[in-house]
Amino acid sequence: MEQSVQPCPECGTEVRTDSRFVPWCAACDWNVDPGAPEEAAGRLERLQRRLARQHGEKLLAEVTAGAALRPRRDVASVLAYAIALAVHGTTAALVVTGILLVTLGWGGPLPLLGALVLAIAWALRPRFGRLPDDAPVLHRADAPELFALIDDVAEVVGTTGVHVVVVTTDVNASVTTYGLRQLRRLDIGLGLWEILTPQQRIAMLGHELGHYANGDTRHGLITVNALRSLTLWRHLLEPVPRPNLIEMAINAFYLLPSCAVQGVLMLLDHLTFRATQRGEYLADSFAARAGSTAAAVELMDRLTVGDSAGLALLREANTQQVTRFGDPARKEAWRGLWERLAAHMDSIPESEYERQRRCSALRGHSVDATHPPTHLRIACLLTGAPTAAEVTAAPERQIALDAELAEPREKLARRLLNSR
Repeated sequence: MEQSVQPCPECGTEVRTDSRFVPWCAACDWNVDPGAPEEAAGRLERLQRRLARQHGEKLLAEVTAGAALRPRRDVASVLAYAIALAVHGTTAALVVTGILLVTLGWGGPLPLLGALVLAIAWALRPRFGRLPDDAPVLHRADAPELFALIDDVAEVVGTTGVHVVVVTTDVNASVTTYGLRQLRRLDIGLGLWEILTPQQRIAMLGHELGHYANGDTRHGLITVNALRSLTLWRHLLEPVPRPNLIEMAINAFYLLPSCAVQGVLMLLDHLTFRATQRGEYLADSFAARAGSTAAAVELMDRLTVGDSAGLALLREANTQQVTRFGDPARKEAWRGLWERLAAHMDSIPESEYERQRRCSALRGHSVDATHPPTHLRIACLLTGAPTAAEVTAAPERQIALDAELAEPREKLARRLLNSR
């Protein structure tokens, strides 16, 4: 780690820089966001950002004014479900049409058309999710203390626990469902888990389990699959670029259906975005209730520098690639990987956290329209009196959790660094 001092080229203020991070000036914001995202190119993306900004800031204003955040079923949610069901009804109609064309059209070209219709219907079919083949999957018998912690957090949140925990190397965590019975699945990325304190981990679990409790229409099975189907329809009906005469005729034929699909997709986005923004703020409130307001805010701060954790893991993997085969250090490189990652994250200076906070305020919803910007989420958490943790991490529980995750930690560290 090399540090240097230089004058700001804009205002002349002394700037202290860490060679691992972007140099910037806290006085005038020079170079605070050199990697600013480009403007959204498509109409749907521009709509998403506009809706996210409107809904996110409106919800924050409501909370700041004293309005309580709670799950809500409104007219927009009902209309969204109705549209989603209509989309799936179209897929079902394609199945029926395809079967009729195949069974009743023998002796002509209709069976071929029916086969094509069935192929499209198959591509549009709802997905129910499944467990991965390339990541450790923990069941309750594999990690009883981890599942007990999840159950404790779930009780505070007002929901139930999960059926499986999938452990990955990601700097992230998420919840979803899988299978026809829609069993609950929690994904824990060690790239995130290992850089959090025990109380921040509880806040993270509170946030993720909160998504099961907050009634977010957009992430329900019906709406998710409807959005996926509409996106696929939009792709299938995209005009051919630089068309010849025949392709120009095809583009003209596709014009009205393409506009209709785009319109329905934008409408469904419009109807579900407020629920999505509300769902994130609600999940953050559950994080604060489970792990404390302080831990939830610290979690948000940690997530702002999450890219640094991803880069640190990438550097470890790249370093391993240039190490000679047969070198003893190559076989043992996996040892201490997660500890090195945590140490790297603990060494990040406060100036980098502050730069990322300012980037969040400058970028707003331009990076991820489905989540409110971090600075708004932190502001929402800090509204009102801070809450104490309802779940705490006892030292003996932490020891048990470390023991239960030891095997996945080793397995994923070896895979990440290609150590055998």
